[in-house]
Amino acid sequence: MSAQYSSKHGIVGRSPAEVFMAFTDLRNFSQMVPKDKKVDVVADYDTLTATYQGMSIGVKVSRRIPYSLVELEDNGAPFHFRLALHFDDMGGSRTDFSIEVEAEISAMIQMMIGGKVKRALDQIVDSIVAAAPAH
Repeated sequence: MSAQYSSKHGIVGRSPAEVFMAFTDLRNFSQMVPKDKKVDVVADYDTLTATYQGMSIGVKVSRRIPYSLVELEDNGAPFHFRLALHFDDMGGSRTDFSIEVEAEISAMIQMMIGGKVKRALDQIVDSIVAAAPAH
């Protein structure tokens, strides 16, 4: 069964090109993991695998549309999913950033994690906005 989740929108104080470039190379994500977290991350330009408490999940870039979209999909994960990172130009070095997730998970799992996924997506948007607030 397919579940879809959408984050809130956040205004980032950088141009779409700058935000896009931060997300297009998956090696950048490995540098964002705090050292105190026990997560093993291996990444190259197109793929990333993270292992936490013995569970491994991987993603790969499936599509890049310069300065507007980076799409990721599962790569060795226990279920199929797709993430779409949207970068919409607001003018004046401002970008409307949002995330969409589509996952093939059971109805029971959807009920258990649905709200948590939405909150996590919103927290990611908030952290990106906080890192580069719009003026």
